[in-house]
Parts: sequence; C-alpha cells; structure tokens
Amino acid sequence: MSIIFVFLDGVGLAPAGPDNPLTDAKMPALHALLGGPLTVEQACVQPGLLLKGIDATLDMPGLPQSGTGQIALFAGFNAAALHGHHQPHFPPVALRPRLAEQSVLRRVVARGGRATFANAFGSGYWEAVAARRIRRSASVIAAEGAGLRFRDMDDLRAGQALAWDVTGAALRMRDVGPVPYVAPQAAGANLARLANDHDLVFYESSLPDLAGHGRLTDRVETVMATLDGLLGGLLIAMRPQDTLLISSDHGNVESIAAPTHTRNPVPLLVVGPGAAAFADVASIIGVADALMSAV
Repeated sequence: MSIIFVFLDGVGLAPAGPDNPLTDAKMPALHALLGGPLTVEQACVQPGLLLKGIDATLDMPGLPQSGTGQIALFAGFNAAALHGHHQPHFPPVALRPRLAEQSVLRRVVARGGRATFANAFGSGYWEAVAARRIRRSASVIAAEGAGLRFRDMDDLRAGQALAWDVTGAALRMRDVGPVPYVAPQAAGANLARLANDHDLVFYESSLPDLAGHGRLTDRVETVMATLDGLLGGLLIAMRPQDTLLISSDHGNVESIAAPTHTRNPVPLLVVGPGAAAFADVASIIGVADALMSAV
C-alpha cells in the first residue's frame, strides 16, 4: 500500500453558507465522493473514507501561519509553541534541522521505504535560493533531509512530475523552457502512477492560499475547480490498495469575510484502506504519526 499525500495550502473546513466559496464551487469529483461540497456538513467516518476538521491553531493565539503550520503537519511536533508564536511564510531557522530529521519523508526513508516529492522544480527556483532571493519552504527542507531527488522540467514533460499549479501555466509564464499544458485530470493520473514505485508520494499546491489572498488572476472558484479535476483524475487512476491523504496548514480560502487566514479547522480527508489509521487525529500535529502507522 502507498500513501499519496496531497497538501493544499490555505484550505479550512467551515459550514456551508454565503461566506464560504466552497459551498457553490464546481467540484464534481469531491461532490460525488462526499455527497456534497467540502464543508463541515459532509464530515464522515466510514470504511475507506474519512472527512473531519482538525485543529490548526496549535493552542497558540493569533492566526495560524504556513511557516510553523507546515512543520507541524509534515513532522508532527508543535512548531508554533516551540517558536513562541505562529511564523508566516517559511519555517523558523532554529526548527529547520528538526523538520529535516523528523518529517514523514525522512521517516519513511529511514524505515527502508521509498518516498518521493512529486513537484517539478525549474532551475530558476534553485538559482533564487542560492542568491537568497527566496528561502526554502518546509517541503523542500523535508525533502532535502530525506535525501530525495528533486524532480525537474524533464520529469514534468515526461509525465513523471507535477507543476505546483497543476496545469503548468505559472511555469510557462516564467519562461523556463517548453512546458506542456497538462489537464488537471491528466495531472492526477500522473500523480497516481508515482505510487506504483513509492510508499509515500508527496505533492503540494499553494493555489488555494494564493487565491484566498487575491494574488492570482483566477477566482477562488476557478482554482478549486482545477484542484477538483486533479483529485478526480487521481481518484480514478489510484490502485485499490493506495490511500489518498489531503490536508492543509491553515484556513483561508473558505471565508470571504476573513481578510487573511482563519482559525477554522482544516480538512483531513482520507480515501482508501488506510483511512482508519487517521480516525483519532485531532490536530495537524497528529497527521504525521498517523501516516507512519498507515504506510
């Protein structure tokens, strides 16, 4: 059995209503799976399917943020409490070594398993990191700590990697060379195939958080439709023995009224034979250990 871990930045789980764009977003794959939109009303626990809201506040005041929330989600410890507050954007410097050592990617590899990071990276990303124009994300630190190979544009063109925005449109705008358009459903099928050779496949997209902050030309509804296409293709192509895990680091996209992030719980959606392992998870801190018990 393999775990396909899809991390969606900035997705909370809130009640249906006029403030929640997910209420009316066209997401047919998730609607068919859950019997309705990605809202608290669809929470369920049944064989092979789990949807619940889990806490992302980490028992700290203020709004949850990516820098500490992603550490908690990927490595299973309370980064905000250790840091003293929620950290936006990138992981706190002092906690990066522990993230590298304790992430689920490192733990799977240390146990003799095979893990992979499905995202494709262009050379421009590594040049920006080297020039210190950007800092490494939590996922990159985790992958480096596990000694994983980073997939590149050749992998993307070969259908063996995914663009962070699913279709590759953002990469084409950055002039990184020939980048094919990949339909969301086809991207999902490509992601599913990576599980044939790996025990843990990790993929992340920041589309929801960027849309929630108004940093994209696409509306929230358009972004969520793209992600639904990805998940639809993935669910069709997944092997019966594989498990899909979807979660987030903090809320954002689920509230029109909230100007930034929210303190809403985030979704924990698990589809497949490993779903039962996540039944007792109450916060993002518990996802990593549950994953390790399921993989």
